[in-house]
Amino acid sequence: MKFNSPVETNLFDDAKIIGKPTQRVDGPLKVTGTAPYAYERNDAAPDALYGYPLGAAIGHGRITAMDAEAARNAPGVRAVVTTLDIDPLEKGMNNVARLFGGNEVQHYHQAIAVVVAETFEQARAAAARIDVTYEEGEAADLDLDAAFRRVEGSGEPDTLFGDVDAAFRDAAVVTDQMYHTPGESHTMMEPHASTVDWSDGGDMTVWTSNQMINWNHQSIATTFGIEPERIRVESPYVGGGFGAKLWLRADAVLAALGSRAAGVPVKLALPRPMVMNNTTHRSATVQRIRLAANPDGTLKGIWHEAAAYCLPGGRGENATAQTPIFYAGETRRVKNHVLDMPLPETADMRAPGEASGLMALEIAMDEMAEALEMDPVRFRIINDTQVNPSDPDIPFSDRHFVECLERGAEAFGWAERNTSAGGRRDGDWLIGHGVAGAYRGALVLPSGARAILDGGKLIIETDMTDIGTGSYTIIAQTAAETMGMSLDDVEMRMAHSAYPVSSGSGGQFGAPSSTSGVYAACMALREKIAGNLGLQDPTFADGNVVSGETRMSLSDINEEVSAEDAIEWGDFQDGYAMGTFGAHFVEVGVHAYTGETRVRRMLAVCDAGRILNPVTARSQVIGGMVMGVGAALSEDMALDRGRGFFANHDMASYEVAVHADIPDQQVIFLDTLDGVATPLKAKGVGELGLCGAAPAVANAMYNATGIRVRDYPLTMDKFIDQLPSI
Repeated sequence: MKFNSPVETNLFDDAKIIGKPTQRVDGPLKVTGTAPYAYERNDAAPDALYGYPLGAAIGHGRITAMDAEAARNAPGVRAVVTTLDIDPLEKGMNNVARLFGGNEVQHYHQAIAVVVAETFEQARAAAARIDVTYEEGEAADLDLDAAFRRVEGSGEPDTLFGDVDAAFRDAAVVTDQMYHTPGESHTMMEPHASTVDWSDGGDMTVWTSNQMINWNHQSIATTFGIEPERIRVESPYVGGGFGAKLWLRADAVLAALGSRAAGVPVKLALPRPMVMNNTTHRSATVQRIRLAANPDGTLKGIWHEAAAYCLPGGRGENATAQTPIFYAGETRRVKNHVLDMPLPETADMRAPGEASGLMALEIAMDEMAEALEMDPVRFRIINDTQVNPSDPDIPFSDRHFVECLERGAEAFGWAERNTSAGGRRDGDWLIGHGVAGAYRGALVLPSGARAILDGGKLIIETDMTDIGTGSYTIIAQTAAETMGMSLDDVEMRMAHSAYPVSSGSGGQFGAPSSTSGVYAACMALREKIAGNLGLQDPTFADGNVVSGETRMSLSDINEEVSAEDAIEWGDFQDGYAMGTFGAHFVEVGVHAYTGETRVRRMLAVCDAGRILNPVTARSQVIGGMVMGVGAALSEDMALDRGRGFFANHDMASYEVAVHADIPDQQVIFLDTLDGVATPLKAKGVGELGLCGAAPAVANAMYNATGIRVRDYPLTMDKFIDQLPSI
């Protein structure tokens, strides 16, 4: 199906299932512990042995020798494979560092060996007996601030619109500040894990925890140099990914090598320290933001320059992603610097770019509002735009940011907020209120599915994954709606490389893309049924197909009917700016004497087109809000600059927020439709819960204390000396 023009009206505008609150169809499996996760595929590989990895103990350099004899002779050990045993493996899609093979060490905890044993404890104990000799590389400069000072102002801007220098020279008010965001770990509940059967060195079956089946499938083929047809990849349930599981990682590679060496299936989960140092993380950023404004609050100029680190060839974190497009302004200059550093690999983490960028930009917006003596909500409304401000000939397909701010202000009680920074107390607690805008682009990817009608049952096959987001449910809703059947009549088969290729899960593109692909497949099935029955323009409703005087129950169609199709996105979308928008409102309490900060309540208002399922969508948004609280108050990958690794590489010392930390979370979804975005007029929503949440907390903390902190996380050591005297 080609999506070549904006959709006006279709069957989803009179929906009975899509858009309705629906409990997860996979919920019973999860709450009963019967959902098959990658490390627990005892049903498929009951005789699997245990693999355990060994990570490099230097930041970069090379391995000169490895003595694995003691490990091979340890109790229960069936195989040991070291990185010196094989040539460097090829790199799969978006793998920056090699995952295994050869003597080069590019980052700390790079996988350098795998031990296979009869029990987990035996494998772990034996791995500790491998003796490794290193030659460390030259000491690297890992000071991101110093690196930013060296590159600031260099290179051609990524975005340049208008005479920025003149705008700042002539502006009535100018702000200019530096902001810092730290490295962050995905810290998903389920670690990277795989069970692999490559026991005969021929065909390979991989049960893995991964967000993108096709990308993973192709990367495994590339890494091992074997035909894709000889590889089967399954990932029916994923216990969280947040971008860390978009790409092939060492767990699957090590399990495959261990399986081939031991001649049996092998299961392997990365220990938490290797999740945080071996896989990927969000790079720290340094950002300088300068704003220039007229007396009426309209922005004359936006100047945003940022830097992030990565291994050579990596992408880092583009903290300027939102700046060219979010707010109006007469001029703008935007530049993101990607700096090479020998640190564990950086890559996509939930809302890559915008999450970090808004942490700075939305504080800067509040600082300018204060300089103008203007309500920060009003200031943002004044600087709304219905066109791409860096290319004014391009309109937004659908944008309701002002409504997000106005609805949120009313629901939150913004008019009764604290209006004097540090001026409201509740006993020993300083009370503050903050707001921040949210923006995330509305990306879509090609996505396909197969729809099968068999004995009154509608079967959907697609390699789409469910990473805890509710994909099983919204895809089943889409299929049932399109075919005019009940949700109970739909059987979902997902996340298998034998099924048609979907968009996969990530970047807020999964829901709008995959549901559109399933819609395309179901429409193809409708057409095939109609052709088989000789019907003209039939309708499908209440489990029946109807055309004129003919009415037939779909359950009475005896022969299996199947159809496969995919959604393809037309070039017409290039004529629009497509995004999702939101507003976050937060109330905090900061203890006047200890600096302890408590989030008392949060509200998010989201504009993301048609909400396919308010239950699963709300779950995504409040989860993002919690992640934003962690980013604001506690999350910080503590870099050991001397050794080039993150020292707090476990969940005891890397502290994340949880829902119990926030007593009141509310979400409002605007009733909007975007016919440019997808046939369902829907866009992704999950990233909006994170985008803007952290700076709303930061702005509320300033409002509570009168102390502005621009260096995340906003821990008490950064402001306790400025709190009121006891």
